[in-house]
Amino acid sequence: MTDPILFFDLKSPARRLRADIEKRLMAILDHGQYIGGPEVTEMEAQLAAFTGAKHALAVASGTDALVIALMGEEIGPGDAVFLPAFTYNATANAILMTGATPVFVDVDRLTCNIDPAQLEIAIERVIAEGKLKPRLVIAVDLYGLPADYPAISAIARAHGMLVLSDAAQALGGGQGNKRIGALCEMTATSFYPSKTLGAYGDGGAMFTDDDARYERWSSIRWHGTDAAKKESIRVGLNGRLDSMQCAVVLSKLTIFEEELRARAAHAAAYLKRLNGKVAVQTGGADDRHAWGLFTVMVENRDAVMAKLKDQGIPSAVYYSKPLHKHAAFAAHAPAEPLANCEWLADHALSLPFHPYLTDDQIDRVSAAFIDAL
Repeated sequence: MTDPILFFDLKSPARRLRADIEKRLMAILDHGQYIGGPEVTEMEAQLAAFTGAKHALAVASGTDALVIALMGEEIGPGDAVFLPAFTYNATANAILMTGATPVFVDVDRLTCNIDPAQLEIAIERVIAEGKLKPRLVIAVDLYGLPADYPAISAIARAHGMLVLSDAAQALGGGQGNKRIGALCEMTATSFYPSKTLGAYGDGGAMFTDDDARYERWSSIRWHGTDAAKKESIRVGLNGRLDSMQCAVVLSKLTIFEEELRARAAHAAAYLKRLNGKVAVQTGGADDRHAWGLFTVMVENRDAVMAKLKDQGIPSAVYYSKPLHKHAAFAAHAPAEPLANCEWLADHALSLPFHPYLTDDQIDRVSAAFIDAL
């Protein structure tokens, strides 16, 4: 009898950390500070140290992290925010929630991340049309691979724009000698349970080196109040992350480096077994993939998935429709096709991936996948 193969494994770390998590949760029950407890500031300090960012701020979700970042720059009606069309809908939703206009950009077919050349074209087009002011680029680190921040940041600087990293799938990755969280002016991440660093509910964090920006975020997170939380000094929201979720993340941080090493080793094992038989998401020499997902590109994807299912092997599609094809965002779809986004939506397939895969399971998945091609 072989062990079942899980697409994500949330139970193994829960078993491993249960005693530690229970201890931390009991401490919260004892001190009673369910909102704004010491676990929040402790987690923020550890995250800042881990990423190398000067400031980390705990927030209620990855989406709130994006919204707060946009609000902190007073981005709103009349402003253009550029983003890849091949990502999760939260990125576009955050832009629209501020009243700004999303401008969808094509991605690179190999990295699956925003294509700097296409970004430049999109910015120049918006400038030429003269209806919107280019303000910010949201560079998504899809599947755990950092976007091309040197190129994106250079383009943004040339146009007087800012860069925000949507690192929801990528905490733990890096580029050069820096980690995600310190690759651009602002970073947002998610602690959704299946992320590389997951809580046991919704949660997120933000990173910056800018003191004034951090103070604005802190205010917006707590209903736009001042430091004493007595007076509203700007428009804000309830974007706090509770003490219990922070306690879970603190426990998870004790094994995070080990889990990242396991993810890298499992990705290397998959690549060795697949041996060039299929296209795999590929980054640059300086990129350190966090391997939030292991994604390949295949023809006849539905047939491949059906054959895998017959062998008891799960798989998933992230994402089957690019954002400019969603009904909610159709009004902002570009006139021209975004060819690589549309191609990836038909070909991208994610295989089972988490730190607790065994060599035997990787062998079984790889063999079944190759056979299904």
